[in-house]
Amino acid sequence: MHPECGCTTKQMDLADQVLSTEGMVRYVERSPAKEFIIATETGLLNRLCHQYPNRSFYPASEHATCHHMQRNTLEKAFMSLVKMQHVVTVKPEIAERAVRPIERMLAVV
Repeated sequence: MHPECGCTTKQMDLADQVLSTEGMVRYVERSPAKEFIIATETGLLNRLCHQYPNRSFYPASEHATCHHMQRNTLEKAFMSLVKMQHVVTVKPEIAERAVRPIERMLAVV
């Protein structure tokens, strides 16, 4: 279960794991289980099915879509880099703490 999936605390208590998106992928990779219920944005199921075709994945909800994530597209990301638009400015102390997770995300690519 993703901690930002919008579930109540009661439902989160029922989850075997509460993980980030990449944490879920790593969990599936290391787990001997063949079936998983995934409680996060349903787009992750496509990735998991592609990476692990010998396993079965079930969405906790077929309607679990994040409208904020759906707004992000490859074209929009590309154009923001080309035109240097949508720059995010944060305080230096926040930027310092943000570097490590960003580097981890980029290392996956």
